[in-house]
Order: sequence, then C-alpha cells, then structure tokens
Amino acid sequence: MPTNILMPALSPTMEKGNLAKWLKKEGDTIKSGDIIAEIETDKATMEVEAVDEGILARIVVPEGTADVPVNEIIGVIAGEGEDAKSISAPAAGAAPAKTEAPKAEAPAPAAAAPAAAPAPAATAPAAVPAPAGGERPFASPLARRLAKEAGLDLAAIQGSGPHGRIVEKDVEAAKKGGAAKAAPGAAPAGATAAPKPAAAPLAAGPSDEAVKKLFAPGSYEEIPHDGMRKTIARRLTEAKQTIPHFYVTVDCELDALLKLRAELNAAAPEKDGKPAYKLSVNDMVIKALALALRAVPDANVSWTEGAMLKHKHADVGVAVSIPGGLITPIVRDACHKTLSQISNEMKDYAARAKARKLKPEEYQGGTTAVSNLGMFGVKDFAAVINPPHATILAVGAGEQRVVVKNGQPAVATVMSVTLSTDHRAVDGALGAELLQAFKGYIEKPMAMLV
Repeated sequence: MPTNILMPALSPTMEKGNLAKWLKKEGDTIKSGDIIAEIETDKATMEVEAVDEGILARIVVPEGTADVPVNEIIGVIAGEGEDAKSISAPAAGAAPAKTEAPKAEAPAPAAAAPAAAPAPAATAPAAVPAPAGGERPFASPLARRLAKEAGLDLAAIQGSGPHGRIVEKDVEAAKKGGAAKAAPGAAPAGATAAPKPAAAPLAAGPSDEAVKKLFAPGSYEEIPHDGMRKTIARRLTEAKQTIPHFYVTVDCELDALLKLRAELNAAAPEKDGKPAYKLSVNDMVIKALALALRAVPDANVSWTEGAMLKHKHADVGVAVSIPGGLITPIVRDACHKTLSQISNEMKDYAARAKARKLKPEEYQGGTTAVSNLGMFGVKDFAAVINPPHATILAVGAGEQRVVVKNGQPAVATVMSVTLSTDHRAVDGALGAELLQAFKGYIEKPMAMLV
C-alpha cells in the first residue's frame, strides 16, 4: 500500500512551512532515517528524515513551494512489490489509506560556529504534557490510527519523537505494556470534544488599501512580508493586546562590573592561539538576571488561566538581531553556568541564528528574556513581553553621568534598565524587588562568581 509523506509539524505551534528542497528525486530508494527534504520555518531550516521505506513514487509538492500546511501530502512512497510508476499523485485534500509524517531533525551547527556548552533542553526533546480540556495530542497520523484501532488514549502516551510528538513506536510500546487504555466512560475514539467558547477577535488596523491611499502612487515600493515578519507581527500584536504590561526602571552603576570584566578577560587562558572566552557586558547581564530570578523566585513564573507556573530554573532568552527580524535563543539554567559558558554559548547561538540553523528547542520556551540595544547608543526603552515569559529586561547603553556620592558630585558609568512585567503574574512591588536584586549583582559583580 502506498504511503503518503506529510508536511511535518516541526514544533507544536507550526501551521505552515516552506518546502525548500527535495534531497531525493522520483524513483529513488528511501530507507528509514534517510534525509529526504529541507523545510523552512519562519526562524530555521530543518532537515526531514524518512520514517518509512520504499521508492519515492511521486513528488506532490515541488521544492520552492511556500506556506504548505502541516499534514498536507507532499510526496508518495511505493511499498515493497508495488510499481512506483503506476502510482498517481493523490488529489489535494484526499484522505490517504496510510500516512506517516516524516521526522524532522535539526541540522548540524555551522562549521564556523565555536563550540558551546550544550543547553540542557537541547539534549533530547521534552515530552509534551497530557493535554487537558479536549485539546488534541501532538501525534503523527499513523500513531493516531494505531492508537484508535487498539483503543488507546493518546493523552496517556508519552511521545519520543521530535518535540514530544507521539510516533508509531510509542503506541506499540503502550500496547505491549498494557498502558494508556481508554478510561471507562471516556468518549470513544474520534469523538469530538465540546467546542470551546470563541476567543474575542483581536482589534484590526486599517486595511492595506486604506493605508496605500495616504501615499501618492509610485512613491513607495511594496516588499511582501516573509514568514518571520508575519510571525513577529502576530505574536507582538497578541502580546500587547492580551498582556497587561507594567514597567519599572532603575539605573545601575557599571564601573565595578567593567573592571571585573577586564580582569577576567585578561586572565582568560589561550586555546588554539586564541582566548578561551571573551566576556561581554551582556553576558554578565544574563547571569545577573538569572541570579536575580533565583533570589526572587516568585517572579520566575508564567501565567496560565488555570494556574501560575513557578519555574525551577532560570532560562534566559536573549534577543538576537538577524536579517529580516530577530530570534531569541535561550541560555538554559543560566544561574548555574559560569560567565565563560554563557559567553561561548551566546557566540554559538548568534552565529547559528544568523544562518537560521538554530533548533526549535534552542529558541522556544524560556522563563524571561533580555533585549539589549545599548550597543546602538540607546539610553533606555521598554521591550514587549514574549509569552510565555512574564518579564523581559530592556538594557540601555552604559554612559558616564554625574551622580551624587556622599553628598558630592562624582562621575560614574551608569546603565538604565527597564523591566517589563506581565501584571497578572508579577506585580509592581515584585518587579521592583527583582530589579533591586539584579542591580545588586551588577553593582557588586563578584557575587556572580561565588
């Protein structure tokens, strides 16, 4: 029986992707584990690994096709003994007799990227928790069919595929172990859950035509939005419309930190003729924020409608500017990493981010974030919270200012930082407490080394 290759979901939130390149052509033999295609999301390019064997009988979606919906048929594999030439491409939207989503694998880091301490979450994809309220479990089509035939509850099966996706072997393991049987009185397989109330639509701005009418014809060039820009626009609009932002600003003196940074960099051992690390102010800001969250654990949270998620680790996302937008790779458990580990990890992330080679687990999640525009001379600004975070720290430039010390004017290097908080989760007083802890580590940086 022919097997349809489906556009894979490279993350639980992915809806569409671009089929950038086929690495196999019609008539080629495919073995399980072969890399068959490259898929582009808004932030990364991923390699797709086959999970079935046979002959690539038909390429349904040609390479270069944009915005291919998840689970749409992109190709057909002929099984053993089948004539690949006699298999025709399925009609768009046709329900296949047998389908299997390919497995997405992140590409290897760019060769030019320096080695970095691996982030804990990058070693293996985390299992997706059992969904509540009738939400659909994250599973391949084949796993769904097998679970339905065996009377198994997908919500009780732990996935081992990419990003916790439930795949065939997980269902087979559940069948052998006698686990995940549907509970008595549970809705039968395929039953539709009661619909949730529709969310209120987000406010819409003026139409494209209304905007264009404000400018003379020929006075502008239309540049279509790419996937990254669309995603940024959607997420930030949702963030500002659904998260009640609250802002707290403090000034931090940097002279002690700059002196310690210079001493640490001067003491760096050499590796292959180069210093083993070169610390930046931003590396120390990341560490200070992580330690502040450890000191004020009530601020290390995420809001959900049912409960507050209080995190056990401080995972700090760092905004990195790349062509066409930005991405936020995450330094996992940053409070327990040395400054040199954070520095080298960020250099690796930045290099691979610009090449769009980050793995989804390297930029998804996190418990807070840092956005630093100080290198552009920006004095202060307020950043937009990136859910599921409840906070984000906007960092301005360090500049010499006149300050009062012991009743006398003095000159100090001062940096303004603004903490944006989700007021549902982090109240003003709690945000101020977090900033005071951060300021303490910045102004007495030796505490970051012990």
